[in-house]
Amino acid sequence: MNITHFRDTASVTLDEHNPVAVPLSEPAAITSVTCVERDDGVETGIWECTPGRWRRQIVQQEFCHFIAGRCTFIPDVGEPIEIKAGDALMLPANTTGVWDIQETLRKTYVLIF
Repeated sequence: MNITHFRDTASVTLDEHNPVAVPLSEPAAITSVTCVERDDGVETGIWECTPGRWRRQIVQQEFCHFIAGRCTFIPDVGEPIEIKAGDALMLPANTTGVWDIQETLRKTYVLIF
């Protein structure tokens, strides 16, 4: 068994930097991530996004804990959710909606395939 230990999640350097896939604002928000994919259908990591609006593209079930920033998630079904550092969410598989990032957002996450 391999144990993944992310130290100091608030300041760890993230590996990948890409614009969001479906931006709804200009300039497009930029995401950064470092992650570990296991062969049992689980992915975990640290993710960050600069301010902007975009559509959620992940269809897997996701648990996330927000470390920094502020945003609103507007699900296609249901009420908008105001999110800030210290909050946690469990998003069911196939949750769709719009992220509106007001302050650079950083979270730890677990995707369950």
